[in-house]
Amino acid sequence: MSEVLAKILQAIIPGMLSLAGVYMANRKNSALIAYRLEELEKKVDEHNKVVMRTYQLEGRMNEAEHDIRDLKGRRAS
Repeated sequence: MSEVLAKILQAIIPGMLSLAGVYMANRKNSALIAYRLEELEKKVDEHNKVVMRTYQLEGRMNEAEHDIRDLKGRRAS
C-alpha cells in the first residue's frame, strides 16, 4: 500500500510543480502583453493626433490659398 502511495505522490508532485510553472509563465506573459498593448495604444493615439492636426492644417491651407487667390483677383481688377 505504501508503495502505491509513493508512486502516486511521485506522479502528483511533479505535475503540480509543472502546473505552477506554467501558471507563473502565463501570468508573466499576460502582463507583458498588456504592457505592450498599452504602449501600442499610446503610439496609435499619438499618430491619430498627428493625422487630425495634418487634416486641420490642410483645411486651413486651402482656405488661405482661396483667400490669396481672391486678393490677387481684386488687385488685378
